[in-house]
Amino acid sequence: MSIELRHSTVAIADHSLHVVESGPAEGRPYLFLHGWPESWRTWLGVMEAADAGARTIALDLPGIGGSTGATGTAGGGSKLGIARTVHALVRELGLTGATLVGHDAGGMAAYAHLREFTDFERVVIMNTVVPGVAPWDDVLRNPHIWHFGLHAVPALPETLVQGRQGPYFDYFYDVLSADPRRITPESRAAHAAAHRSPESLTAGFDLYRAFGRDARDNAAFAAADPVGTPLLYLRGDHERGDVDAYARGFRDAGVRDVTTAVIADAGHFAQEEQPAAVWALIRDFTGPAAG
Repeated sequence: MSIELRHSTVAIADHSLHVVESGPAEGRPYLFLHGWPESWRTWLGVMEAADAGARTIALDLPGIGGSTGATGTAGGGSKLGIARTVHALVRELGLTGATLVGHDAGGMAAYAHLREFTDFERVVIMNTVVPGVAPWDDVLRNPHIWHFGLHAVPALPETLVQGRQGPYFDYFYDVLSADPRRITPESRAAHAAAHRSPESLTAGFDLYRAFGRDARDNAAFAAADPVGTPLLYLRGDHERGDVDAYARGFRDAGVRDVTTAVIADAGHFAQEEQPAAVWALIRDFTGPAAG
């Protein structure tokens, strides 16, 4: 399905955010945050599958792709910093009745937003563990998650990956997806291009370098009052880990309303592997958009 995409640049404090929209401006809004190593384009299939009455909005995270400003408000990879930038974007776009959807590191930022703000009626977090929220410690002990440590080392991953973004990113698409062919050459090329400059590559690795800060922020949230914003947590059925353990972690951290679902025949990059199924679960969670 071909859809009309509207590209814009939105100034937020010391940031310039690349925003891509589809659907009617008056439609129910859905705001999408990508993870690593991705760009806004990871959501294209979901945007194409969305109801005609949905206003879908995807952006490049600060410092990545067409967005600038990896430091300052975004906190150099801090998920709470990114959440504060998203909060300002919501106000700038005048969004009401919106749903926030985050994948991977974007899901970590969506969690920080859920705890800090009340901009969104509902939040969807996909295919990620949240720093400081169970089963975080179990994931850190998993030898398959070796890249968390490497990517957090200052400067080293940039030295190893600069000029080799394509094949390095391909490793993760190939290992973590149920069928690597579903991550198309066009999508892979777009994600690599979004991390081509030294600054954008660093912005991506900074997402990992901030995990310690993120865990401390989330511990403070867990010690505060619980929140009632409904949360849908999604995982592909080829992902390691028990989805129920993630739900318990969210509830123990103070998220009162948690629903889970597993996406069939999908791995870590479910939004690209099974975009129609992902949209169907989001639509079921939020109710159909008028159109």
